[in-house]
Amino acid sequence: MTARDPGRRPLLNRRLTEFGTTIFAEMSALAVRTGAINLGQGFPDTDGPEEIREAAVRALRDGRGNQYPPGPGVPELRAAIADHQQRRYDLAFDPDTEVLVTAGATEAVAAALLALVEPGDEVIALEPYYDSYAACIGMAGGVRVPVTLRPRDGAYHLDLDELRDAVTDNTRLILLNTPHNPTGTVLTRAELAAIAELAVERDLLVVTDEVYEHLVFDGEHVPIATFPGMRERTVTISSAGKTFSFTGWKVGWVTSTPELVTTVRAAKQFLTYVSAGPFQYAVAEALRLPDSYFDDLRTDLRAKRDLLSAGLTAAGFDVYRPAGTYFVTTDIRPLGESDGFAFCRALPDRCGVVAVPNAVFYDHRDQGAPFVRFAFCKRTDVLTEAATRLKTLAS
Repeated sequence: MTARDPGRRPLLNRRLTEFGTTIFAEMSALAVRTGAINLGQGFPDTDGPEEIREAAVRALRDGRGNQYPPGPGVPELRAAIADHQQRRYDLAFDPDTEVLVTAGATEAVAAALLALVEPGDEVIALEPYYDSYAACIGMAGGVRVPVTLRPRDGAYHLDLDELRDAVTDNTRLILLNTPHNPTGTVLTRAELAAIAELAVERDLLVVTDEVYEHLVFDGEHVPIATFPGMRERTVTISSAGKTFSFTGWKVGWVTSTPELVTTVRAAKQFLTYVSAGPFQYAVAEALRLPDSYFDDLRTDLRAKRDLLSAGLTAAGFDVYRPAGTYFVTTDIRPLGESDGFAFCRALPDRCGVVAVPNAVFYDHRDQGAPFVRFAFCKRTDVLTEAATRLKTLAS
């Protein structure tokens, strides 16, 4: 391709011009370059259950999923997803018409927004938000309307009045994330009931990202689809990566009404069409693991949360103890810092640890400027070493 003439329009679609390389790619590359401990990106450093990995190997050897799987997902996985929703939350879904398998939750969010949002529609998202949300809203031509979670008394809180005020005649849907990345907030029953009442009153759709549903340490996870009037207007999204520590498999899913699932599938079929064939069979087995697996996972991660939180406190950070997820948010101002980007870019050379600046998850960058996120989904010895290195910041 020859060089472009001056004055010709840019190559990148204008809807994506504000989005460059993700902060996760930048910080992970920094970790590799410096040899630092990477607590920036939320992936475990150990694999999940051996029997589930072997289930994937067995599927490969048996020739299951090596060719295109069915567009909605393999029947075994769709049945397991429906059983999971029924067993855990008393939500009944028809596996044939109300379940759709996707290439991770990220594709599910993208397909939902591309399918449901018209150019100019407003989409409310809780800020700070996972960075793909903004890109997906932009690709759909929507207008994102952030409602900011604010830190108070050691945790982040939703202002329901601010949420109500954000709804206009142009609002199409609320993009919800609970347990919430990056703050670790788990919305309460009362908060979810108020959001549900608002959605019904204003006839809004809700797309809810629940990938951390099994990683709740304080409180409980309650799907908003369980509230009156919500099942028929909610697209519920989850995935296997965080729950089973196989993030590279990229197996996610959507549960909703036949009409909404068909609508989301209309977009999804032109994104990946299908993916992760053999892994779908393995995830079907994973979802049927006994309750003890999920209990042990929470216990392990709760201990790791507490270990890293204590280390960060000892290093001089103000720590917002998360009620769920893989992540702990900190305030760097007690360390005499105020610019999270500068702090994170310097941290690997200062003490050999990588983190992520929360400001990248905000429209209102000033609101997130002094906050930094660390991931604790790592081995205990890695977290212990990271805490030791971070402690040098306090000296």
